[in-house]
Amino acid sequence: MVRDGDSPEWTPEMFARTVARNGLKPVQKKALLSLRVDADVIEWFRSQGAGYQSRMNALLRAYMEAHK
Repeated sequence: MVRDGDSPEWTPEMFARTVARNGLKPVQKKALLSLRVDADVIEWFRSQGAGYQSRMNALLRAYMEAHK
């Protein structure tokens, strides 16, 4: 096995994200939007860590798909 000393160790989450994107359609362009959301909702998503906006988008997409 070849290791690059400058590369960080991969976490299971990093590996899963890489594997999950493999073979999927290209990600659609995103539009910048100004949206009013309750402060406690934003704080809860932010408390989940990096990528909170993507998770919010994923939830909105799931809702959209369920209501087509």
